[in-house]
Amino acid sequence: MKSILSVLARYGITLAVVAIAALVGWQLWDRHQQTPWTRDGRIRADVVRVSTDVGGLVTQVTVRDNQTVRPGQLLIVLDRPRLAATIERADAAIAEARAQLEQARKEARRDVALGDLVATEAREQSAARVRTSEAALTRAIADRNVAKVDIERTEIRATVAGIVTNLDIHPGDYLAAGAQAMALVDTASLRVEGYFEETKLRRVAIGDRARVRLMGEDGEIAGHVESIAAAIADDQRDNTGNLLPKVAPTFSWVRLAQRIPVRVHIDRVPAGTRLIAGRTATVELLPALAAPAGGRRS
Repeated sequence: MKSILSVLARYGITLAVVAIAALVGWQLWDRHQQTPWTRDGRIRADVVRVSTDVGGLVTQVTVRDNQTVRPGQLLIVLDRPRLAATIERADAAIAEARAQLEQARKEARRDVALGDLVATEAREQSAARVRTSEAALTRAIADRNVAKVDIERTEIRATVAGIVTNLDIHPGDYLAAGAQAMALVDTASLRVEGYFEETKLRRVAIGDRARVRLMGEDGEIAGHVESIAAAIADDQRDNTGNLLPKVAPTFSWVRLAQRIPVRVHIDRVPAGTRLIAGRTATVELLPALAAPAGGRRS
């Protein structure tokens, strides 16, 4: 009798273990296949490519790499003497145009005063010279305005609050017009982008709460779904230059679900967590009414 009970107990324990394992396996499968989550996430931010439309020698760099800057803060100063001379030349052109305009107006008034003593053609030519001189003065003033804008742009300033990165320019370097001087990470635009399989999109909605874990960090970042990408690049067609995001599949020898970028707005960040654009993140989405993870506001 005891041996039968012992056998039944062993069978019962075995069946219980199998049942528990099956339940855990089913839950893991359901989580993997149904729950909207992904390990394929990144911290992202808008990057301002600091440049200028006025070329010149760099005379001063007022920031250092990885420095935090505020909007309007001076970053780089270019050589100004040549542009200052351009303004002086523009001032001289304005003075010359004004003198010519004054002379043309005097001649026109004199021709009008003489009446029939001056041929009609001569009066018309005098009036034309006045209009030509007025146009020349307007052009000279416009040239000076352009020169003034150019000299103002020899001082390159931050357009957003952010962090200077990839700074590789020094006094004495030549910065060509349109060339990138440095990158400025817009800290106000920091967010998480999770690349979710298209098969899980039906469970993703704007406003859903998000739990984000960064690789190497213990705390959870809380956020919510801000938007879902409207298009991605089609790797079966030539998409050169269309600016659509291209998310490479994990393997090329099997047919995988496409990955769709989902933007997550960051609501709270645990103390000590460094939001560095490019860091790897795991993103899990919850219904909008689920309680968010704890932490401090970013």
